[in-house]
Amino acid sequence: MVRNREFRKFTFVFLLVTLILAIVGFSQNTAAGLLTMVAAVIFGGLFCFFTQARYRQIAQIADQIDLVLHNEDRLFIEELDEGELSILQSEIAKMTLRIREQNAALQREKENLADSLADIAHQLRTPLTSVNLLLSLAGETTSEKERKMTLREIEALLLRMDKLITALLKLSRLDADVVAFQNEQISVSKLIEEALRPFLVSLELHEIQIEKQIPTTLTIQGDANWLSEALQNILKNCIESIGEQGTIIINAEDNPLFCAITIHDSGKGFETADLHHLFDRFYRGETGSQTGFGIGMSLSQSIIKRQGGTITAKNHPAGGAIFIIRFPK
Repeated sequence: MVRNREFRKFTFVFLLVTLILAIVGFSQNTAAGLLTMVAAVIFGGLFCFFTQARYRQIAQIADQIDLVLHNEDRLFIEELDEGELSILQSEIAKMTLRIREQNAALQREKENLADSLADIAHQLRTPLTSVNLLLSLAGETTSEKERKMTLREIEALLLRMDKLITALLKLSRLDADVVAFQNEQISVSKLIEEALRPFLVSLELHEIQIEKQIPTTLTIQGDANWLSEALQNILKNCIESIGEQGTIIINAEDNPLFCAITIHDSGKGFETADLHHLFDRFYRGETGSQTGFGIGMSLSQSIIKRQGGTITAKNHPAGGAIFIIRFPK
């Protein structure tokens, strides 16, 4: 407290004024001088007491700030009634809460990253092991037919790995927020047509029918290429769920609040245990029986969210699964 420049100035002025008043008081009579001295001592003592209490509170706040900077989990600041200090306390409490939230978010990201790296290593290790085994078999076999079959299997595994790496790169770009989305007016009808194009042969082979109810004038704002990829991942999930002979119903509607696209398949729907994890990265079902790497739905969600939309999925009362995509206006 003594080291404070303002306090030293006030003390000097106070002592000077007290000295002058004491001299004036004693010049009148002794009682006046003594009264002046007693009043000065009482006032000075009270001032020092309250000033010291204030500095203790400031020191406590400083200590708590130091704890915050050193990531201390426990933080306690005594309730203050004084105006400026109370405001300062409130701001520090808000700052502490934000720092804790950020630390918690960073910790979760760190854990998610570690889990993701482990999952990526596992996803790549399995096909790589298969490739090594197939290469060994290809080197040992003398049959040209068997060698060609083995090479085709190796090609399929390498293509599978390439798809995984491509999807992971897209996810990492989305997570890093470095994707420059186009903001253009998109015809929903044409968007659905483009998304369905890669599956036309597969749909015909598996006897899966597409039923669409999409107004030709309906449009949304966004990036057509990225949104088409998001829809393709959803459609791929629907096709795999149906298997053979089924229907995919695609509807789109417009209202004053949002534009909605719904995709309903006639497959077996979702397991109850999977409903809350459908968009989790690398999640492949409670039983692990789902095909793929478990990143398609996560990629779709990231694409749609980055463009201001939302996606939900649930079991349809009539059977199968339904995906609901909404783009607010």
